Amino acid sequence: MQDIRLVIGLGTPGADYVSTRHNAGFWLVDELARRFGGSFKAEKKFHGEVARVEIAGKDIRLLKPMTFMNRSGQSARAACDFLKLPPENILVAHDEIDLPPGTLRLKKGGGHGGNNGLRDVIAHLGPDFLRLRIGVGHPGNASQVVNYVLSRPTKDEEPVLLRAIDDAVDGIELLLKEGLQKAQTKLHSRET
Repeated sequence: MQDIRLVIGLGTPGADYVSTRHNAGFWLVDELARRFGGSFKAEKKFHGEVARVEIAGKDIRLLKPMTFMNRSGQSARAACDFLKLPPENILVAHDEIDLPPGTLRLKKGGGHGGNNGLRDVIAHLGPDFLRLRIGVGHPGNASQVVNYVLSRPTKDEEPVLLRAIDDAVDGIELLLKEGLQKAQTKLHSRET
């Protein structure tokens, strides 16, 4: 069994960004809170919004850093220090341009793959946490990445991404009940 105590969803705060691809991590923790009866409250000491839920009999905190994407590690570090959690007890969910829309990948450790929020979390916590990569696709040209991730998914992509978020929540529940390998098998073999 995986002893996850904190799920951090990466995103960019503000009404202008709510529906953008870059907020896939926020979408995930919002759905976890909705499904498991939590509600987010601003928490200054965490530089973010926090909710508390019970999943698979475990007390889990959900965190949305309000520091903007590039400074997500500040919020992650504050939460880990306060909750006295090592990186092994953390799952970070984020958008991933190197995966097709709706593809999910769960893994432990690794690099940042160009995601500046993930880069900052690694700088503050080291690389030894679980990551849930939520595929949002790539615009095809590196010069268009920023505008692409800060824009809304197309009408065709949106239902695919929403279904992926639903499946990711199921995967996190399975992760907590039956461990990493079972959750990876389920998430990595799903149809997009």
